[in-house]
Amino acid sequence: EMVVRGAPAIGITAAWGVYLGARDAGAEKWSALAQALEPVFAGLAATRPTAVNLFWALDRMRSCLAGLEGHDMSEVLSSLRQEATLIHEEDRRMCAAMGRHGAPLFDPGTRILTHCNTGALATGGDGTALAVIRAAWAQERVTLVYADETRPFLQGSRLTAWELHKDGIPTRVITDGMGPHFMKKGEIDAVIVGTDRIAANG
Repeated sequence: EMVVRGAPAIGITAAWGVYLGARDAGAEKWSALAQALEPVFAGLAATRPTAVNLFWALDRMRSCLAGLEGHDMSEVLSSLRQEATLIHEEDRRMCAAMGRHGAPLFDPGTRILTHCNTGALATGGDGTALAVIRAAWAQERVTLVYADETRPFLQGSRLTAWELHKDGIPTRVITDGMGPHFMKKGEIDAVIVGTDRIAANG
């Protein structure tokens, strides 16, 4: 239903979902908790079968749980909560690092085209591609952002444009097919979008 979207946000939500499932299970022993969490893991995994971050986060929470066998239940719950917090904080730091490293790639006066939503509404921090745009704006390297509307869910026009507007970054929403028109007119200098994974060769 797209209630949670954006690969990092999906992973973070899954990690917290496992913790909440454990907290609400009412189990008194590790074995009972592990059994009670199986449908939680399965239910979360079924929400987005193609989401790499979802399965990465679930595997990490499962490994955390496995390493707590025999421990007191309060310690198990505390450790699961800590692991979910770490996953969230790691994403926040990665977003900040993307912005820090990406902003210098753009010359002052750059007009950027972006697609979909890669901001704070999709991650645990300022975003991925949108974190770069935010950092470049703060360094006075960006003058305008073209945001594709991103059909059929309109994440660009509903979410990206909203985030940019809230930050005071000049934004122009365009239909998905208009990018080439503005490129031909020389009004777009760069394109930055998010990806779930990037190979070592780029």
